[in-house]
Amino acid sequence: MRKIVTADNTETFLNEELGESYHSQTGAVEEAFQKYAVPCRIQELAKTGKIRILDICSGLMYNSAAAVDTALEENPGCRVEITALEYDPQIIEKIQEVNPPFKCYNLIKKINSDKTELEEENLWMKVFLGDAKEIIKGMADNHFDAVFMDPFSPKTSPEMWGVDFFLEICRVIKENRIMATYTCARIARDNMKAAGFSYDDGPIVGRRGPGTIAWKEEFFKA
Repeated sequence: MRKIVTADNTETFLNEELGESYHSQTGAVEEAFQKYAVPCRIQELAKTGKIRILDICSGLMYNSAAAVDTALEENPGCRVEITALEYDPQIIEKIQEVNPPFKCYNLIKKINSDKTELEEENLWMKVFLGDAKEIIKGMADNHFDAVFMDPFSPKTSPEMWGVDFFLEICRVIKENRIMATYTCARIARDNMKAAGFSYDDGPIVGRRGPGTIAWKEEFFKA
């Protein structure tokens, strides 16, 4: 695993075994805000006073950090609860080696592979290490206000983009809430649809194609 600096001068890591980085090389922090916090409408949700987020393949926790900063800037009294799923404890340890410009990242740095739960005044975070496809089966129906779907690509990690996993995500996300991901791969979108999601193009950030936003309510207007 090798550290790299992206175009917005923020750091991420390259998984040399898979040949993929954990973030877009055009800007790791930019991607976290523009592909996840913005399309999942975190700013709007913060007005309700409480947000529950499922961060799948959370890695360095940049997506979660962007969501926390966005929510607390909109509503300093908002309670943000993040359930993070990550397979590799090594990337959790790498949190200590980066210094992205998130206001909340000093709190996130309290997380490591031994201390996987964090409780602060406005933030609760729990990292579950292991197979996300199995861990999610124990989660409650209609629980989450946003889902960040950020595994490695369907090409290198096809098991993370299957119909069965999307069925579980569809079960745990609330109606009229958004799952966001960086990819527009046909296999990913077809499997989302087979699991009960509708979808549309997400933002174009750092790639030629758009990301994807998906929801399970038929009449939701994206």
